[in-house]
Amino acid sequence: MSLEQFDVVVAGCGVAGLSAAVAAAEAGARVAILERATRDERGGQSRYTEAYLRMKSLDEVSDDFETHLAENGSGAIDPDLVEQAATDARGTSLTRALSLADPNVIDEFARAAPGTIAWLQGMGARFDFLPTQFLTKSQPRLLPIGGGQALVDVLAARAESLGVDFFYETTAQALQRDAQGRVIGLAARTRGQGLRYLHGRVVLASGGFEGNAEMMARYIGPRAVYLRPVCKGGYYNRGEGIRMALDIGAAACGDFGSYHAEPVDPRSGISEPSVFIFPYGILVNLDGERFTDEAPGTVDAVYEPVTRRIFEQRKGTAWVVLDARHQRIPNYRLGIRTDQPPVTGATLAELAGKMGVPADRLEATVARYNAACSGRDWQPLVLDGVATTGLYPPKSNWACPLGEAPFHAYPIISSNVFTFGGLKVDTQARVVDADGEPIAGLYAAGEVIGMYYGHYTGATSVLKGLVFGRIAGADAATREAGA
Repeated sequence: MSLEQFDVVVAGCGVAGLSAAVAAAEAGARVAILERATRDERGGQSRYTEAYLRMKSLDEVSDDFETHLAENGSGAIDPDLVEQAATDARGTSLTRALSLADPNVIDEFARAAPGTIAWLQGMGARFDFLPTQFLTKSQPRLLPIGGGQALVDVLAARAESLGVDFFYETTAQALQRDAQGRVIGLAARTRGQGLRYLHGRVVLASGGFEGNAEMMARYIGPRAVYLRPVCKGGYYNRGEGIRMALDIGAAACGDFGSYHAEPVDPRSGISEPSVFIFPYGILVNLDGERFTDEAPGTVDAVYEPVTRRIFEQRKGTAWVVLDARHQRIPNYRLGIRTDQPPVTGATLAELAGKMGVPADRLEATVARYNAACSGRDWQPLVLDGVATTGLYPPKSNWACPLGEAPFHAYPIISSNVFTFGGLKVDTQARVVDADGEPIAGLYAAGEVIGMYYGHYTGATSVLKGLVFGRIAGADAATREAGA
C-alpha cells in the first residue's frame, strides 16, 4: 500500500479527464491522472468518437443549444420548483438538489464552449465543418480534424509536457474524506500492484456505466442485455465514479433509466458500425411487421427515438428493408458505417429467408406499405413530405414503394453510446450533496455529470467533457484549502 500526494487527482483519461488534468497543471498544480486501460488504449470512448460539436462557428454554439438542453433537462418535476431553480441561483436545499439540469450550469456550458475550443486550438487541435454520416441534418456539426483520437492525443501530449503523472491500468475505487467530510483523495487499484492511495482534490471523469452489466440491469432494466456499448472503449466505463460519489451523499442527476441510443449493425465488431440509411426504406421486426415511422424528420434529429423503438422489439432487433433505388442517393454510403455487407434477395421471399423472418408477413407488410404510398418521387437530401396515406404507423417522408430488385436489408440493434444518469454539479463543476451544497474537494466532468433526460441534445457530450473538465481542473487547482 502506498500513499502519494498531489494537488489534483483525476479519475479517467478521456477528453474530460485530460482537460481537467491540463487545466489544473496549467494553473500550477501537481496532477495525477488514473486510466483503467494501458497507455496504448488510453482515452476511453473519446478515442473512438468522431466528436461532433454542436456549434455553428468556432466561437458560437448552435442557436438552440441552451433551449434544447433545457427542454430535455428533467422528468416530471413541479414547475414551480423548476422556475425557482432557474431564477434563484442560491435557491433552497430542495431546489439546489433537484434532479434536473441546472439552468445556470447550462448557461455556463454555452458560455464556456467557445473559449474551450480556442484553448484546444492553442494546443494544436484543428476544427472544421466536415461531412458527417447524416445525409439530412437540421443542426451544424463542427468536428475536430482527426476526431476524438486527435483530441486525446493533443491533450495527452500537453499533459505530459506539463509533468502530469499518468497511472495506467489503475482504477479508482473509493473516495477518501477527512473528519470534516472533505474529499482529500481516493483509493485505487493498480493491476498487479494492489491498492494505492492518492491524496488531493478529486475530479471524477470516468464516464458512465454502459460497461457495467449489473448497473445496466439495475437502472435500465433486464432488457439491457440486448444493448451493447457503441465502441470497445465503452466497456471500460463501469460506473465507479458515479457510485463512489453517491456513496458519500452526492446528489443524483440525469435520467438513470435511459441512455443515448444509436442504430448499429450487431454483426460488426468495428467502432460505431452505424446504420443511418433506414429513413429510405422500412423497418420491420423479427415478425416482419413495421412498428414505427421511419422518417419523422431529418435523420440527425430522429435517429435516437427511432432506435429506442427498435430496442423495444423482440430481442431488441429490427431490419431495415430497402430496394435498389437507395443506391442512387448521392453519397448514400455515408449513412452506412457497418463493415458488413447487406443481406440481398432478388425477391422479398428470398430476402425474408435470409433475414429469418416469415416471408408471407414481410410480403404482406411491403404490400400494405406500397399501397399507402402516393407515387410521388422522393427528394432524398431534403425533408420532402412524401408520406403514406391511411397507414399505421405512417411514414412521414421519403415514402416511396419498395419494388426495384435486388432488395437489401441490414439488421439493427440499439447501441448504448453513454448512460444519462450521473451526478449533479454547480457552475464550477463541483459535485453537490443531497442539500445542494458543494462537497469540498470533489468535482465531476464528462458523462459522470448527469444532464440528459429522454432525448439527447446531439453533439454535446464531447463538448460537455471538454468544457467541464477544463472548469473542474482550473477550479480544483486554485481553490483555497478546505473550500
